[in-house]
Amino acid sequence: MQCYNCGADLTEKNFCTNCGADVSRYKKLLSISNYYYNDGLDKAGVRDLSGAIESLKLSLKFNKYHIEARNLLGLIYFEMGETVPALSEWVISKNLRPEKNIADDYINAVQKSPTQLEEFAQMSRKYNQALSYCYQDSKDLARIQLKKVLSDHPNFVQAHLLLALLYMDAADWEKARKELTRCLRIDCANTTALRYMHEVDIALKTDDDGKFVRKQGKGEEVVKYQSGNETIIQPISQIEPKKNFGWLWGTLAGLAVGVAVSWFLILPARVQIAQTELNNKLTAVGEEADRKNAEISSLNQQIETLTKENDELTAQNGKLSGADGSMSAVEALLNAASVYMETPDDIEALSEAVDKISRDAMESSDTSEAARKLYQQLLQDTGTDLAANYYDTGYKAYRSGDYETAIENLTKAVSYDEANSEALYALANSYRDNGNKRQAKETYQKVIELFPNTEKATQSQRALDQLDN
Repeated sequence: MQCYNCGADLTEKNFCTNCGADVSRYKKLLSISNYYYNDGLDKAGVRDLSGAIESLKLSLKFNKYHIEARNLLGLIYFEMGETVPALSEWVISKNLRPEKNIADDYINAVQKSPTQLEEFAQMSRKYNQALSYCYQDSKDLARIQLKKVLSDHPNFVQAHLLLALLYMDAADWEKARKELTRCLRIDCANTTALRYMHEVDIALKTDDDGKFVRKQGKGEEVVKYQSGNETIIQPISQIEPKKNFGWLWGTLAGLAVGVAVSWFLILPARVQIAQTELNNKLTAVGEEADRKNAEISSLNQQIETLTKENDELTAQNGKLSGADGSMSAVEALLNAASVYMETPDDIEALSEAVDKISRDAMESSDTSEAARKLYQQLLQDTGTDLAANYYDTGYKAYRSGDYETAIENLTKAVSYDEANSEALYALANSYRDNGNKRQAKETYQKVIELFPNTEKATQSQRALDQLDN
């Protein structure tokens, strides 16, 4: 026993000799926890599993770090067919003591193969399906499902109890007793099973010789007992048939009884067998339909994901490509760079190539950083030459009176070289002579702001005064 405060070994004293902490109550709690653990261990030894679970839970309530109690609780859950609670207890135990813990072996034994885990999962699904059938009042299907569960996992206590309850609901007391007997062999003091057995004993009265006596309608009673492999049903009181009928009437009565037995016993049995086979087929079809629906749902989700990704890629491609399918902005950039490297002196070809580059795309965050840097470098190296070429073309058009062409080329010249005051001033004159006074004023004002105290600024101010007058 170790101190809760410092971890030192405790002595018989009521205080820790290492840190001085008061450990009297701590020792009492551990003693109570150990008492309930030993009690649970004794009950588990005589298969009182329900009582053992209660004792072990009390032990863990007083000391949640009691590894042995937690591992034993997991073993009892597993013995009763409840795999999930068992694994939960073992995982908690493993987290509390990672090293030298037998819970490792228990977990590995359960999880050693995916097939075994799938069997446990299938058991839970079938049991839950049986519960659903009960809620839907499909009790025949519930019994069939529970029998499947118990054929693979005969120690599943909850399944035994539910099947016994269904037999009790159908007044099939002998089968209910058999299921409860199997349950009590697993957990000899299960409170629910004992309560059900009490109800069965009331329905099946037992005489002093151990024979079951059951009411049969209006006060009639029969005795039912085993003789070897045969079940004997003997009425307690019989009424002797009248013997004053002739042999013919006896023969006819025998034939009638035979026909009635065939009709009421053999035919219902065959109908029950056929109904059972049909229910089994319906269950198999239902499980297959559930599996197909799950696959369809998964494929639909994949389709939605792929469709979304395709839409996103299409949108990105649309931003980089022209609406008419022309080359993308990146391809146009690479083409312009290629023209510049191969024929740097061919300004006409270079201008044409650079004009095909979309500035909006180059300024967009969707374009790669490398492409934007290449575009800026290309403008830095060629901007002055491009501006001069467009200025010459635009100025010639202005002198010849083709103001539209002049405006187009001079605008490009200014965009490639903002420091070209000649191009900006010529652009303002082109707007003025083309009759666009508003654009002319704005451009003259821009000349004044960008190039103050220059001849072009003075000329622009003079032109502004004339336009205002």
